[in-house]
Amino acid sequence: MKFTAQDIAAIIEGTVDGDENAIIKNVSKIDDSKPETLAFLANPSYTHYIYTTLASVVIVKNDFTPEKELSCTLIRVSDPYQAIATLLNAYAEMQPQKVGIENPSYIANSASHGEDLYLGAFAYIGENVKIGENVKIYPNSYIGDNSVIGDNAIIYAGVKVYPNTQIGDNCIIHAGAVLGSDGFGFAPTEDGSYKKIAQIGNVKLEDNVEIGANATIDCATMGSTLVKKGVKIDNLVQIAHNVVIGENTVMASQTGIAGSTKVGKNCIFAGQVGIAGHLKIGDKTTIGAQAGIMSDVKGGETLFGTPAMDAKQSFRIEAVKRQLPQLRRDLMSLSKKIEKLEL
Repeated sequence: MKFTAQDIAAIIEGTVDGDENAIIKNVSKIDDSKPETLAFLANPSYTHYIYTTLASVVIVKNDFTPEKELSCTLIRVSDPYQAIATLLNAYAEMQPQKVGIENPSYIANSASHGEDLYLGAFAYIGENVKIGENVKIYPNSYIGDNSVIGDNAIIYAGVKVYPNTQIGDNCIIHAGAVLGSDGFGFAPTEDGSYKKIAQIGNVKLEDNVEIGANATIDCATMGSTLVKKGVKIDNLVQIAHNVVIGENTVMASQTGIAGSTKVGKNCIFAGQVGIAGHLKIGDKTTIGAQAGIMSDVKGGETLFGTPAMDAKQSFRIEAVKRQLPQLRRDLMSLSKKIEKLEL
């Protein structure tokens, strides 16, 4: 496809500063660009690349002021990240959409689906499954009995949806994710072995949820493991039984949440965060990478470390840790001086 700078500006509600007819045939990174491509500048640490970029057009913030001459055309917007997201989404919508049922695949007689279904080869749709309008289910996916999938959902290749799972409208489930597998429930016995506790609940995703590749969300022991609307979960995340994730919370890769923990809305969890079971994490909590949460969090806090603590306190402790070798030497020297004084 070919666009002009003015075409792009119209899509993202920007203002062209330069050649409105500059041609764009593709996108590129500002630090690894080619002619006739579109790049964007959002992170100030990349500003120096705008003076050497080969991109024909660069999206920048409205208040960007170049310090020297530029060879590219600018499109000024209030938020470059939002602009590029809008643009890429518009581009994706222009691509041909898959529709139809491929063979071999299986749909139970009691299952139902709306219009414009795409069902890839070797997909399996169980008994009493209800599928909404414009749903795409890619090859080798399994949708268990009595599950519900809302309108405009996308289920990528190899996803496993256990029976009784509920998936809302506009959800995206990436390849290899597993929804509804048994929670980790075992009762210790007198002889030291463990007896499995039946997990008879389900998983429920509200609207506009996205689940990353190879993520797992366990079914509830009873009731529902609940992921509320707008939640975004990265690849390789583990959500245990009876967990509740509040609206618009985001979790980066390898985060793990133990059973029955309740997470508030608008939280941000960085990579490899670990949260113990039966806790309450308040709204708007931010947790840094590899932090371990072992007690309730009231909300509105930024935490780092294991056990996790207030970010400023954690940074002060880390600063002291770097000085420990010198502090030890100073302590040993003082100890020797005290010994001499005592003699």
